[in-house]
Amino acid sequence: MRQLVVTLVAIAALLAGFYLSARHFSEPIVVAQPASGSTLVGSFRPDFQLGNSTGVFVTPADYAGKTVLINFWATWCVPCRNEMPMLMDLQRQYGSAGLQVVGIALDDAETVKGFIQTYGITYPILVGEADVFDISLAYGNGEGVLPYSVLVDKAGIVRWQYAGIIQRDKISSLLSELL
Repeated sequence: MRQLVVTLVAIAALLAGFYLSARHFSEPIVVAQPASGSTLVGSFRPDFQLGNSTGVFVTPADYAGKTVLINFWATWCVPCRNEMPMLMDLQRQYGSAGLQVVGIALDDAETVKGFIQTYGITYPILVGEADVFDISLAYGNGEGVLPYSVLVDKAGIVRWQYAGIIQRDKISSLLSELL
């Protein structure tokens, strides 16, 4: 009888954990809004070094001369995953004009590598864990929200920061001005 009670309690705890996990990860992390404290706009972009999904280290200087849309995201972030098809469309539409979308994933490399293959992500993805928090903060994400995006012009000057899912018409307008 005692073993049955322990088993039932364990099953109930497991189900409660699944429910809370599913609820937590299915809700948007933030409501789309302009990044607060946009003091980085007009400043030269911060430097960093992260590995890509194949382990090659990349820095912002590797994209010199391009307009770069940096998008901080995670595989478990539903709003992040929802905006990825639009980011791929932007890369296809504006890539020949000088845009480079770069994703920075707050995840482990193996998880991201599988995600890229499963979902067919076509733009570069850089990977990190604790260091991504520091880089995101350096790029103005004081709240630590995901998704978070920053637009850097060809000269390396930050032109726009955004916390939440990017609105296609807004980013297209900005890209038309910068490209």
